[in-house]
Amino acid sequence: MFSYIFDTLRANPQLAIFLTLAIGYWIGAKRFGSFSLGAVTGTLLAGVIIGQIGIDISGQVKSIFFIMFLFAVGFGVGPQFVRGIATDGLPQAMFAVVVSVLCLIVVWIAAKVAGYGPGLAGGLLAGAQTISASIGLATDAINTSGLPADQAKAQTDLIPVAYAITYLFGTIGTGWILAFLGPKMLGVNIAEACARYEREVLKGGSKEANHLSAWHARELRAYRVREGGVAVGKTTLALEALAKGERLFIERLRRGGELISPTPQTVLQAGDLVAISGRREALVTLFEDADEVDDKDLLDIPVEAVDVLLTNKALDGRELIELAREPYTRGVYLNSIRRGSMAVNIPILPGTKLNRGDIVRVAGATSHVEAFIKATGFPDRPQTVTNMVLVGLSIFIGGLIGAYVLPIGGIPITLSTSGGALIVGLIVGWLRTVKPQIGNIPQPTLWFMNSVGLNVFIAIVGITSGPTFIAGLKEAGFGLFFWGLFATAVPMLIAPYIGKYIFKFDDAINLGCCGGARTSTASVAMVGEVAQSDVPMLGYTVPYAVSNTLLTLWGLVIVLLIL
Repeated sequence: MFSYIFDTLRANPQLAIFLTLAIGYWIGAKRFGSFSLGAVTGTLLAGVIIGQIGIDISGQVKSIFFIMFLFAVGFGVGPQFVRGIATDGLPQAMFAVVVSVLCLIVVWIAAKVAGYGPGLAGGLLAGAQTISASIGLATDAINTSGLPADQAKAQTDLIPVAYAITYLFGTIGTGWILAFLGPKMLGVNIAEACARYEREVLKGGSKEANHLSAWHARELRAYRVREGGVAVGKTTLALEALAKGERLFIERLRRGGELISPTPQTVLQAGDLVAISGRREALVTLFEDADEVDDKDLLDIPVEAVDVLLTNKALDGRELIELAREPYTRGVYLNSIRRGSMAVNIPILPGTKLNRGDIVRVAGATSHVEAFIKATGFPDRPQTVTNMVLVGLSIFIGGLIGAYVLPIGGIPITLSTSGGALIVGLIVGWLRTVKPQIGNIPQPTLWFMNSVGLNVFIAIVGITSGPTFIAGLKEAGFGLFFWGLFATAVPMLIAPYIGKYIFKFDDAINLGCCGGARTSTASVAMVGEVAQSDVPMLGYTVPYAVSNTLLTLWGLVIVLLIL
């Protein structure tokens, strides 16, 4: 039975890849307390085990999926990457550059002191800094370095060995240092810091800001305008203004049996039936003495909830409290703000600032939602079809750029085709926030290109290096784990002080910036749990976008430094 399975896998390596993915995702999803290995590590370990039987897989398969993955990475982080460099995210972007360079220097020192070659150095970088994407560029750099084929193969086989040994603490250690040790190092109570940030920065200092219902929790009710009541003779806009900080809107009225869509200047009359939207608490409080009516036709207003990609340059940096006063936000309720390639949730508070490229989910009457979309951006409605012209041409152009070889000091320097795809992905991802008409990659497709693209690459790395993995483990020695601990811990012990004393980040977002600069979503999530707040995420997206690009490219750089 086993003989048949093994022979079939050797004869049909595509089956070995899918088996590795299935086992890898299953292992990676298993949780041990609050920790899980993740799909990448699970897939690598599964590939190493399956690879023990000796399976040959064409290197072209690995290259195809890796170049697809890197383009998706660039496309996802492009808006935040460009914004960080070009606008008020510059301090966070520069912080990410500093931390990324620090990570590279620490890995280089460890590799030099330990006497590691380019393979172990590349794997140490990938594992200790939990940047799996750098494995591909390190592999490409070794293969194009001019080393004899057998030596290049021996070095590339050591990359997954070092990655597997150092990744565990790279993940756990980063989260532990930032979430538990970080606040003690800085002498702050992170929960109190986030509460203060929400109170003083995001909620603003004005009475109006403190009482503003931040665009959400919509309900629709119908009331009768009483004879002699406060509403008689007032325009709908004037009546809405009486709410004093609450967002209430007259959506429709019935007059003399006729349904009317009011304008802000429509004057209300006694006997009118009005449909009003707003927070339940506000409606109950403000209209407790009014006559509520049940009029199904009046309340039957077409509504829509839609994701909107913010492309209007004028919205960049605008606070929600400012935007709430704009005519095009009338009757529109905000349900969520998602930012960056990881679609992190941003707190919805009056002082929250929007970024161009954010995706906001709004709800309201269809007419109001359409007016909001027209003024702010592009409807990001669910799609099932990917613009493959955009994807194919972008990867092709990026590959042409990356394939160019520049010999320096006898060493061939090249971004590689995958590195070129990453750079073009950044450009195209940003360009879509300016010209969304160029096409889109639906979120499920982007997930597939990111997750499956990387893990097919990792699966093949594990399978092909499987036969030599144990020997490599013996060669690397147990000391590699401690060098990984060193390479993980040192940057994360220094970064919070850099953020606090050099870049002057607020304590509430400083550790989020550190997690973003290490591209560690798990660590920022842990910080958020300790803080009981989403505020740390405000410091995550820009550093993540910049460091995700730089740390990936460091896979090429570390090889060049060691050779």
